[in-house]
Order: sequence, then structure tokens, then C-alpha cells
Amino acid sequence: MISLQKPLILASNSPRRKQLLNDAGFDFTVELLPTDETFPITLPAEQVADYISKAKAEMFRGIRPDAIVLTADTIVVADHEILGKPADRAEAFKMLEMLSGRSHTVITSVSLLSENTIQTVSDIAAVTFSALEEWEITHYIEQYKPFDKAGSYGIQEWIGMVGVQKIEGSFYTIMGLPVHIVYKLLKPYFIS
Repeated sequence: MISLQKPLILASNSPRRKQLLNDAGFDFTVELLPTDETFPITLPAEQVADYISKAKAEMFRGIRPDAIVLTADTIVVADHEILGKPADRAEAFKMLEMLSGRSHTVITSVSLLSENTIQTVSDIAAVTFSALEEWEITHYIEQYKPFDKAGSYGIQEWIGMVGVQKIEGSFYTIMGLPVHIVYKLLKPYFIS
């Protein structure tokens, strides 16, 4: 494990983020604080992940001065429309049908709170799906239940394996945690 000068807190309940941070060699605990994830409707889609990630970090300001707090937010954007987590099967189907046979953007922002300072960095990736048949979308939704995923899919799951024909950018950004950025943000806190 990589040793840091302060304890690391991951402020996310995402199993994917937990796994990636663990696989990158960091020792951390998970702490959650409820955060209002609404954003101004006038905010450009490209800035929403930054806005929400910062809001999550802001919740910890003054609460954990002894620690480094890592937050993140991922959005999927198609036709300037943000595709959040689907409310139900019908919405998941509609989103995947919209993504079928075309490209969209995934933006993940990470924020690091340490000593009352928040640093936020975002990373953008482009994903191109091949044309998906109705049965493939239905199969994926029934088997994988992607209701906790922006855009209704997980790149690391079946739909990513069989349906994604091209990726531009980091696979891990699409998964929800651009590990290369997290590593750079944490590097000044390494104990050598």
C-alpha cells in the first residue's frame, strides 16, 4: 500500500470507485455525508461534474481537517443532454437506445479536500457504441440492473464488452474514477 501523510477518506459509496482506489494501492476508509446534487439549470453540461464533485467535498470542510477527502462525480452527455442514473427499466432502456450506434461523452471530476483547500480536476472520454438490438438492451438491463450508473451502463460490464466499439480517453474515467488524476493529486502527500 502507498503511505500518505494523512488518512485518506473516499466520500463515495460506489463499489467501482472503491475497487479502483484499492487496486491503485491506496489505504482508505469510506465516509459519506448527504449532499444536494442539484445544479443550476444554466450551468453548461461540461461543468456539472465539477460542480457536484466540489459540493461533495465542501460538505467535509471543517469536519475532517486531519484527513484527505476524495470525492468524485460522473456524468454522461449525449446531444448536450445529461443522462443521469435511470429511475426505472423504461428510462434505462430509453437511454441505451439513445446511445446505440453513436458516440457520447463521459466526464468524471474528482475533488481533493486537504487543509481546507479543494482541488478539482475533470477528465473527458468519448465512447462509441455499435448499434444495439432491442433484445441486447433488454438482456443487459435485466441481468445487470444498471440503475446506479450514469447513462444506464457500466463500461466494464457485458454491454461494454459487446457493445462498445471505440473509446477515446481513459477507461477508468468512464468507470467513474480517473485513477491517473487521483494519483497525481495524491502524490504530494506520499510518504517516501
